[in-house]
Amino acid sequence: MNKNHLNYHSGNSRRANRFATLIVLTILFTNSCGTASQPEAVDAESYSATATPFQPIDGAVDSLFSAPLPVQNEPTLTPYPAPILLAGSLPTPVTLVEATTEGTGLLPAAVNNPLTGLPASDPALLGRRPIAIKVSNAPDFIRPQSGLTLADVVFEYYIEWGDTRFIAVYYGNEAQRVGPVRSGRYFDEHVTRMYHAYYVFKGADPREFNYFKETDMADYLVDLMWLEFPCSPFEVAKGSISVYHRIFFNTYKFTDCLKRKNLDNNQQTIRSGFFSNDSPKNLTSASRIYTDYSAYSYNYWEYDASDRKYHRYQEANDQVKKQPAAYGPLTDALTNQQVTADNVVVLFAHHGFANSWEQEDEVYHIDLIESGEAFMFRDGTVIPARWYRTDIDQPLLLTTLAGAPIFFKPGVTFYQVIGESSTMTQSGSEYHFRFLTP
Repeated sequence: MNKNHLNYHSGNSRRANRFATLIVLTILFTNSCGTASQPEAVDAESYSATATPFQPIDGAVDSLFSAPLPVQNEPTLTPYPAPILLAGSLPTPVTLVEATTEGTGLLPAAVNNPLTGLPASDPALLGRRPIAIKVSNAPDFIRPQSGLTLADVVFEYYIEWGDTRFIAVYYGNEAQRVGPVRSGRYFDEHVTRMYHAYYVFKGADPREFNYFKETDMADYLVDLMWLEFPCSPFEVAKGSISVYHRIFFNTYKFTDCLKRKNLDNNQQTIRSGFFSNDSPKNLTSASRIYTDYSAYSYNYWEYDASDRKYHRYQEANDQVKKQPAAYGPLTDALTNQQVTADNVVVLFAHHGFANSWEQEDEVYHIDLIESGEAFMFRDGTVIPARWYRTDIDQPLLLTTLAGAPIFFKPGVTFYQVIGESSTMTQSGSEYHFRFLTP
């Protein structure tokens, strides 16, 4: 697929002024007297899907958003294309402990959450669509965020001007408060499509928003700013910071509302990942994973053998002001727990612009298509890897450099998305990734 495939609708306007957005939000919540307004139903016929690289291929029967599909969670190697490897590029073979469906080996995916390999807190939750929610990570005074520890899968990526943002996917858990909810970006389409999700965000640049509403995702956009979706349980939290940074989303209310209004929330076909409780053997140790997105946004994950999880630490100093790097635990205000992950995956992907106007405003297109390099971290070890987007409407596949599927530890996975020209350096068991784009 051509690397210039993301030549989306660019429009003629510059990135919307944040202050203007704040005024709109203030008016919206002032008029509602502090309570959520009663939205009208979206007129689905007013939106027409346009041909894009992410639409179904010619001859395909149904859009992934148009109808429920039969459940098919069992992992399989059959549909995956064979990796193309250069002579001499094969690594030393990686040995995995033999796994079965008994004991602590390979998990039977059909009875588990396909995103985590674990049973859902409520099995009925797996009979619905996932929910993908945009969560702020800047400015630092909005921390601690809420609900990140309850997500199944989280992607963090660079947005613009040194900042990053999360898009968190909720499927096996509900969360009373997720946020602060922030604006959408082109990248979010990848996650929304891979997980067949409702997409929750708070406004977007007109170029990005106009693109979203012209796709077959239109009926699944849950936006506070420009659309009146029939179920929009956004809430304003108490606090001293501006309302702009105090908007949260309640997934319990959202799920209940979809049911009461008989809206599409059918179980979807989401391919299960490969999961095993057994730790891989003969791998290189990886105790810390640093990712430096910018002088404003940098973090690391530290492995704790006592719980077999990676614990997240976020920047505490602004290095632009000549302050030394400093870190503090990234915690969840909803659960009062530190953000952790069972798996951390660093994905290298092309970052580019459709035109000079978008480049000036840093309106990025991140090409999470075809395949790319990656590093997979689990159980305090690292596996050099490749990621594959084998299907537009299915989660990524990770393989070793030799093409064998990589088994994730059952649990939560965080993806750190960085530019394909980003660098990696190793110092003992510490891995340092520096975000760069061409």
